[in-house]
Amino acid sequence: MWLLAVLGRADFTDASAADDRAVRRMAGGDGSGLAELYDRHARLLYSLALRILREPTETEDVLQDVFSQAWRQAARFDTSRGTVAGWLVTMTRSRALDRLRRRKARPEDPDGGERASEQVGKAEGVDVQLVTNEEAERVREALAALGDDLRVPIELAYYQGLSQSEIAATLQVPLGTIKTRMRQALGRLREALAGGTV
Repeated sequence: MWLLAVLGRADFTDASAADDRAVRRMAGGDGSGLAELYDRHARLLYSLALRILREPTETEDVLQDVFSQAWRQAARFDTSRGTVAGWLVTMTRSRALDRLRRRKARPEDPDGGERASEQVGKAEGVDVQLVTNEEAERVREALAALGDDLRVPIELAYYQGLSQSEIAATLQVPLGTIKTRMRQALGRLREALAGGTV
């Protein structure tokens, strides 16, 4: 799941090392590195972008933009700042949220919401192909165990791109409370995914 890439995983070492090698090849102009990253991460990134945008065509555009940017910036990728998966997830989320914000300025397609819901339903579970079913279940359980007060702000931030101020206004909760809840939620998720309990 995309959350695993954001929070990190202890058993991520082998995939992370393969990603690092692929990026080094890309930096040297080897297209096979890009193909390898695409094969390993495209479904995860597509799933994340689709959850945010709920529109397949825009999602495909975001995916293309992300891999184009990864190709152009491969030489500048710094492994000390994070994983390749985290880098790709961050780019995908950013580009999807930018498109979502631009879309809000345009009139909506009356049938778009219904088509998007159908596509989201079809896309559910696609990201699970990148992690084992057990890991995906651990993430779902960890999120569910947080309770609404901690889970909802995280979902609003990651899936709808709301700032902490916007989340506070939406939930009618003081900003300081939202900041505390999000910090606690991320800490508990990290613990749960590292083998602890929520």
